[in-house]
Amino acid sequence: MTDSNPHTDSLTMYRRLLSYASPYRWQLVLAIVSMVVYAGSSTAFAALMKPMLDGSFVERNSSSITFVPVLIVVIFFFRGLAGFLSAYLMSAIGWQIVKTIRQQLFDKYLDLPTADFDHSSSGDMISRVTFNVRNIANVAAECVTILVRDSLSIIGLLCLMLYHSWKLSLGFLILGPLVAMIVVFVSGRFRKLSFGIQDSMGRVASVIEEAVEGQRLVKVFGGRDYEREHFDKVNELNRKLNVKEMFTRAASAPIIQFLVAIALAIIVFLASSGKYVGEISVGVFMSFITAMMMLFAPIKQLTMVNSKIQAGIAAGESVFKVLDSDSELDTGTVVLNSKSIRADFNDLDFSYSNDKQVLHKLSFSVGVGETVALVGGSGSGKSTIANLIPRLYDVTGGSISINGADIREYTLESLRAHISYVGQEVTLFNDTVLANIAYGQMRGSDKAAVIEACRVAHAHEFIEGLQHGYETIVGENGVMLSGGQRQRLAIARAILKDAPLLVLDEATSALDTESERKVQQGLSELMKNRSTIVIAHRLSTIENADRIIVMEEGKIVEIGSHKELLQKNGYYSFLQGRLQNPDNDAEPVAI
Repeated sequence: MTDSNPHTDSLTMYRRLLSYASPYRWQLVLAIVSMVVYAGSSTAFAALMKPMLDGSFVERNSSSITFVPVLIVVIFFFRGLAGFLSAYLMSAIGWQIVKTIRQQLFDKYLDLPTADFDHSSSGDMISRVTFNVRNIANVAAECVTILVRDSLSIIGLLCLMLYHSWKLSLGFLILGPLVAMIVVFVSGRFRKLSFGIQDSMGRVASVIEEAVEGQRLVKVFGGRDYEREHFDKVNELNRKLNVKEMFTRAASAPIIQFLVAIALAIIVFLASSGKYVGEISVGVFMSFITAMMMLFAPIKQLTMVNSKIQAGIAAGESVFKVLDSDSELDTGTVVLNSKSIRADFNDLDFSYSNDKQVLHKLSFSVGVGETVALVGGSGSGKSTIANLIPRLYDVTGGSISINGADIREYTLESLRAHISYVGQEVTLFNDTVLANIAYGQMRGSDKAAVIEACRVAHAHEFIEGLQHGYETIVGENGVMLSGGQRQRLAIARAILKDAPLLVLDEATSALDTESERKVQQGLSELMKNRSTIVIAHRLSTIENADRIIVMEEGKIVEIGSHKELLQKNGYYSFLQGRLQNPDNDAEPVAI
């Protein structure tokens, strides 16, 4: 992702946030008109004090006595209606914005390069979609309501005060620059705290997610106290930051209101002194004081809303940093369309970011219908090759070719459509068995085809034994199933895809011996007419491969069939010996 400038111009960011409201311009216009009516009602009520006091009580004017009560009812009727419309419309617009940005962010997550997920915690990513986006919507809806409605109220009331007496209003206006200075200082503090709060919310979400997903490990290894302490730290940090923000918010409003109160006291003193007593009537004085008193509420709202604006801008920077980042690079223009695959690996180099090189000048090929097994110690680079084939990562040197063309020339969609993959870490969604097998491009597959794939994968029997058969919800990541059952569903999914290139990365690692034997029979049938790359540590999985490539520290050290490699009595024989004699005192090596 690209780096974000911490000093991003607030006005630019605010405009971008408000741009999400543009599709709802007519609702926005109606809402703003309602705000104008609401603000005007405040000024109208303050102005009504003059005829009410001078006409009704002093002059005893009959028309004033009759119409002033009616006007009060009319003013507050329209004030209530306008308040309802503005609040409802802005809330509706706000939730539309929440939906839009969340969808954009979720879509972006689906398009991000795999490397971005390696450097981001899932808690942070979830927090952006939930917490941060809600703060953005506050800026575009609730904050706009307060800014427009209360700013107009202040302008209207100030105009009325100036109309009644510009001299008395002068004392109030002198405080403006001082109030502005306080608001600027508080804005910077709010924004800084908002960044911290968002970061801490990501940490809280991350710790919760890890504890929930790893709850079995936590219980078995006695990790409750550690997880409690870990959560307590991030939770306490979040509390402190929120308290600091609340302190700043709670202190700023009373300080500004106190300054306004000082101005009010001075004005009341001056208006009551002999100099002004003859210049203004009782009605004008009360209308002036009422207008000034009514300024308190909108000034307080504008002061309080500042924290939400800064939180929204900080959230916007976090969200837009992701939205503006580069999506997964798809340089391909050629659509791969073939029922057979030949894969060539030419002087392949690869490293993760700035880490040490994982693969060094690897060259080998997988012919049409061939099965090639990759074996080697842990960290030798076997699974990395499995990730490079569908371009989850791009090679840093050399190339991978399919049917004679560099895989970077093919579109990602068509390339991946030709690859079936079963990894050692099985991913299942909180959905039905059927939906998990007929997933993605296979969605809507005939159920008979799904059942046949499950028969081949030796999964049909246990699925039929579930409470609702193929309609059984498997739980988050298949928590309702055993490890072997999850593995068989993943294999059934790969079988159903019926792709010409099959990548099996420890595909049978979670199966018991009997299940593996039956699944192996199905895989053998599946692999007959397909190019297959097998990464495995069990002898039964690799001994029938056309070729076995033995790797060590990212390099190829031996190539040959199972019998040929055993006859060489080299590194492959050593690995097999470690596998067959686990009680040997020498350090075991995983294949």
